Amino acid sequence: MFVQSLLLAGFIICPLILRLFYPYLWTDFLYHTVLMRILLKFASRRRRRPLFLALDRFLEQVETGPNKPFIVFENKSYTFKDVDRESNRIANALRTASVLRPGDTAVLFMLNEPTFIFSWLALAKLGCSCALLNSSIRARSLITSLIRCCSGVKLLIASAELQGAVEEVSEDLQQDGVKIFIVAEDLKSSYMKSLTRAMRESADTAVPQTLRANVSFTSPAVYIYTSGTTGLPKAAVINETRLLAALAVLASNGVTDRDVIYVTLPLYHTAGFLIGFLGSVETGSTIVLRRKFSASQFWDECRSHKVTVIQYIGEVLRYLCNTPQRENDKVHSVRLAIGNGLRADVWREFHNRFGKIEVREFYASTEGNVGFVNYAGKIGAIGRVSFLHKKLFPYALIKYDTERDEPVRDSTGLCIEVPKGQTGLLVSKITEIAPFVGYAQNKQQTEKKRLCNVFKSGDVYFNSGDLMKIDNENFIYFQDRVGDTFRWKGENVATTEVSDILSMLDFVEEANVYGVQVPGHEGRIGMAAVKIRGGMEFDRCKMFNHVCSFLPAYALPRFIRIQNSMEVTGTFKQLKLKLVQDGFDPTVTSESLYFLCERERMFVSLTSSIYEQILSGSIKL
Repeated sequence: MFVQSLLLAGFIICPLILRLFYPYLWTDFLYHTVLMRILLKFASRRRRRPLFLALDRFLEQVETGPNKPFIVFENKSYTFKDVDRESNRIANALRTASVLRPGDTAVLFMLNEPTFIFSWLALAKLGCSCALLNSSIRARSLITSLIRCCSGVKLLIASAELQGAVEEVSEDLQQDGVKIFIVAEDLKSSYMKSLTRAMRESADTAVPQTLRANVSFTSPAVYIYTSGTTGLPKAAVINETRLLAALAVLASNGVTDRDVIYVTLPLYHTAGFLIGFLGSVETGSTIVLRRKFSASQFWDECRSHKVTVIQYIGEVLRYLCNTPQRENDKVHSVRLAIGNGLRADVWREFHNRFGKIEVREFYASTEGNVGFVNYAGKIGAIGRVSFLHKKLFPYALIKYDTERDEPVRDSTGLCIEVPKGQTGLLVSKITEIAPFVGYAQNKQQTEKKRLCNVFKSGDVYFNSGDLMKIDNENFIYFQDRVGDTFRWKGENVATTEVSDILSMLDFVEEANVYGVQVPGHEGRIGMAAVKIRGGMEFDRCKMFNHVCSFLPAYALPRFIRIQNSMEVTGTFKQLKLKLVQDGFDPTVTSESLYFLCERERMFVSLTSSIYEQILSGSIKL
C-alpha cells in the first residue's frame, strides 16, 4: 500500500517538477513531433517517381476535393476544380499563341486577383518558371527587373490596372521580344494582347504532362524579388525543392482544410505566395483573397467570411490596433495569426484589443536557408532554438563588428560564436538539405551572401545580415540589420541602390542613404545625406520628381540632409552610425534638412513645426 501511494505521489509530483524546471518540455515535444512528421513526408515526396512537385499537390486537391472552395475574391468563389479549369484555359491560350516553350521564363506583373494564381498554375503546367514582379515598380525598375531576372524572358502578364505602367516600357519589351498579355478587354497598345479574350476562346482541357517532363527539383520555379525592389532588383531563385518544402509552412502550424485564410499581403511577396497561397494548396484551406490590405474593413471581412487564420507583417497588426475601438473587436472566428516582424508592444496590444488569438511569429528570408518559429508564444521572440533544429540546419550567431561591417575572426582566421545573451550575426551552413541558390544573373550579390571559412577551413555559410540574440530559455530575438539594408512598410530597402538612383541627378555628387527610426512606427524610414556638386544647387522639385519616378513609395528617402563632405572609414566606407543617431531632428544639426512633401510635390525645409507634426502623427508617413 505504501509503495502504491509513493508511486501515485510521484505520478502527481513529477509533472509539476517538470513544469517548474522545464516549462516548455511538452510544447517542444509536440512541435518536434510535427517537425519530424513533416520531414518524413518531404523525404517521401522527394523519392516519388515521376517527380512530385508543388503543382502535383494542387492536382491532388483537385482530384480529392474538386468542389471545395479554394479562392474567394470580391464575393465570387472558385472551387479547386474551377481554378484548375481556369489555369488550363490560360495554358492552352499561351500554347495557341506559341509564346512559350517548356523551360522558358514568364513574368507576372499583377495585383492580388485570382488570375494571378491561375496564371502561375498555368505556367507550372507548361513547364515554365515564373518571375513575380513587385506591382509598385515603374519605368527603369520594370525593365531592369526583367533583365536581372534571367536571360530570355518571353512573356509578361499584367493586371488591367498596371497596363499604363507596361505601356511606358512596351517599346523596350518589344525590342527584347517579350510578348505582353493584359488581363483586360480594352488595350492601350496594338502590341498587347488580351488574356481575358484568349481565355474565353480557349478550352479548359488539361495540358499534356509531358510539357513538364524535364522539370527537376533543382529547376528554377519562381523568382521573388528581394531588397532590390528599390529600383535595381535582385531576383532570389526559388527552385522546385524549395517550393515543395514551403508547402508545409501552414500545416506545421496547425492549419487544416477546415480553416479559412485571409490573404491581404501581396502575392508577389514570399509571405503571400509561399505561405498564403502554397501553404493553402497543401492544407486544402480556403483563401479569402483581397486586392489590397484595408485596416478599416479587415475585421468586417473576417466576420463575413468566417476567417480563422490571418497573415501579417509587423505593420499590419499595428495598423489594426490604430483603428478606432469598436464594441465587437473580439467578436470574430480568427484563432491564428502567422507572420513576422511583430514588436512586443504591438503583440500585447493586439491580444488585449482583439482577444487571445494565437500568434505564430517566425523568422525567414526569401533567399535564406534557415528559419525559426516561435511555437511557444513567447512575446517578442522570433523563434525557439533546439538541439534537433540545429542538427538538421546548422546555424550559429557569430561576433560581428558593426563599425567595420564584417565578422570578427580569431588569430586563425575563423569566426567566433557568441554565448547566450550576446548579440551576433546569424549564419547558416549551406548544405543539401539547406541550400542557398542565390540571385538570378547576379553572381556578385550571390557571393556576398556566402561566408567562407567560418568554423573550419573550406566550410560555407549563408550570411543572413541579421543580428540576433538567444536567451537562457533558448528563445531567439531579432536585434537589428547590418550592412546596407533597412526595412520600412514591411519592405526591404537596399541603401546602396537608392544611392545609385540619387546619384543619377546632375547636382548630386555623393549620396549616403540610411534608415532612421520614427516613434510609433515599425522599422526605419529612408533618409539620405547628400553632397551637392560644386557650383550647383539643391533642386528640390527635380529631386522630388526623380525619386518618385524611380522608386516605390516605401523606398523613397523622406528626409534629405545636405552635407559639405561625407565622413568615411579608413577603408573608405561611408559612416552611417552618427547620421542614424541624429535622425531627422532639426535641432540636432546645423546642416540643412528637407522633407518630402507630397502635397507641394517638392522637398520642403524641415522645420521644428513639421518635425513635431510628424512625431504627433498629424503628418502621415
